Formats: sequence, structure tokens, C-alpha cells
Amino acid sequence: MIGVAKQDQVSALPAAGLPLRVAACGFASSPAIVYRALTGCVPAEAQIDDDRAFDRHVLASILAAAMAEPGPINQRCGLGADDFAALVTTQFPHISVLLSVLATDEPEDDEEAAMVRDLLLAHRSTSGDVGRWLAAMVARRAMEPDHLWEDLGLRDRTELTRLLLRHFEPLARDNTRNMRWKRFFYRKLCESEGDGVVMCSTPVCTQCGDFADCFGDESGESRMAGRRREIELRATIVS
Repeated sequence: MIGVAKQDQVSALPAAGLPLRVAACGFASSPAIVYRALTGCVPAEAQIDDDRAFDRHVLASILAAAMAEPGPINQRCGLGADDFAALVTTQFPHISVLLSVLATDEPEDDEEAAMVRDLLLAHRSTSGDVGRWLAAMVARRAMEPDHLWEDLGLRDRTELTRLLLRHFEPLARDNTRNMRWKRFFYRKLCESEGDGVVMCSTPVCTQCGDFADCFGDESGESRMAGRRREIELRATIVS
């Protein structure tokens, strides 16, 4: 439940005389602000002991990361307008009106993202809308340039592994060598007949010149944490 003070602040944005879209764009300038408005806490304080709380944390993290980037938020998340509306209405109803003005039309067709999405959907281990939404969202965010856990706005790689084990367990269990998740998805597409994806230069990973790129370290500070630290530092300097 969002805090009363924060809820009042969010609801007051349009009332201040600003057009709703202008208010929403200002609100979306910081992933940390978006996450807190969605969940009522900062990412570091998120309590994710049970599956429902974890799912909500993941969805909020993805939305927060996507909203800090240019373009309609539903397209940055890989969701159609109807699915996006259903997600924010069911998971974050207190802020759904503000989020809805940042979503427009349908996402552009992306064959690569569609293949990753279909790979995830083929290995679903949960039922319901959340798993279906996450398949599309993970696939779209996998098109971004950083580590997948960063592109999803998560705090570290272990959260991504938990997400995949929960919603796409058969696929996640197949990553027995702890391959980087983006590379692993494409490796699986390489192995699938008829997908037309050729990423690997050799059939055996240990003989490949890109081994370090596929199996290298994925640790470090997330982009959201880094941006939050920069904002806090600037605020300290100003004050």
C-alpha cells in the first residue's frame, strides 16, 4: 500500500494545473521515484518473501526502468495497450490513471523479441496473466544493451534467476552452466529447428571465442541504484 503522503503527492500532480501528460512525464524522470510511487517503498526496502510480493516487485522494477527511457512505456515493456492497462489496473490501481497517459497504441513488431517471448511462453510454469505479461516484458527488455537483470530494473542477477525459475522453470533449469541469460535464450533459439537464429560460431561452448561474453560475470551495481545514488548526491550538493 502506497504511503498517504506519497499518494497525496501523486494525486496532486494534475490538480496543480498541469496537463496530465506533462505531470506524468515529470513523475517518470526517475526510476526510484516511480518505483516508490508504485510500491510505497524504495527498492532496497522491498519485502519479497512471498511469490505475490516478488511478482509485484518485479513488475514495478520493469515499469520503473522503462519509464525512465524515451517512448511510450507500454512499448518499452513489450505490452499492448490492453495488457498494459490490465497490468496497472490490477497491480497498481492507485496510480493507473497517471500511468495510462504514458501508454499509446501497440508495440512495434519485433521478430527477435517475439522469438524470445515465444521461447519463454513455451516453458511457462505458472498460469494466469502475470506469467504471460512477464514473457513479453522480459523478451522486450532483453533487446536493451545491458545485463538483463539491469534492463529489467532488478537489484541483482539472483532476482532474475528467481523470476525465471518461478515463471519459466523448465527453461531456467536448463541453464546448468550458469550462462548469461540473454546468451542462454539465444543459445536455445539456435538449438531450435526452423527459428533461423544463428548466434554461436561453434557447436561447443568451450571451443568458442565468445566464451567469456556468454559466461562472464554479471555482478555490480544496478542502473537504478546508480541513478538513485546520483540523485541523492546532487540533492546533497544543492542543499
